[in-house]
Amino acid sequence: MADIACYFGNLHHVWPTPLAGAAAIGASMICGVLVGLERHRRQKPAGLRTIPLISVGSTVFTLASVLLARDGHGDAGRIAAQVVTGVGFLGAGAIIHDRQTVLGLTTAASIWMVAAVGVLIGVGYVLPGMAITLLVLTMLIVFRRHMD
Repeated sequence: MADIACYFGNLHHVWPTPLAGAAAIGASMICGVLVGLERHRRQKPAGLRTIPLISVGSTVFTLASVLLARDGHGDAGRIAAQVVTGVGFLGAGAIIHDRQTVLGLTTAASIWMVAAVGVLIGVGYVLPGMAITLLVLTMLIVFRRHMD
């Protein structure tokens, strides 16, 4: 049971660094593709290419941050914190104000969420990141059906 429990925690503490990093990048890609497929299916501008890139990019920046801190060259949260700023810029670009209507808020929120999932996965919490991805997908799919 203890072996299973370790997978719910930080993979960086239980797996060698290269394996934990590869698992994080792979999981981040899967999460990004799942959300990207939903956005693509809805014909949204940020879809199957953009969303996975944001997720994986957030993970890679976070992994770099973790590795630099581990080597004693800085704060583990420093680079990861800048992901929030960069993603805010991308999300703002997805929002369009047209007359009396604002479009793209859900796409911007999706961008924000996959970046957050990417950071979470990058620090080693893969299963919680995947669980949050399923929660995001549930919200996007279920609430869309109720809005039509």
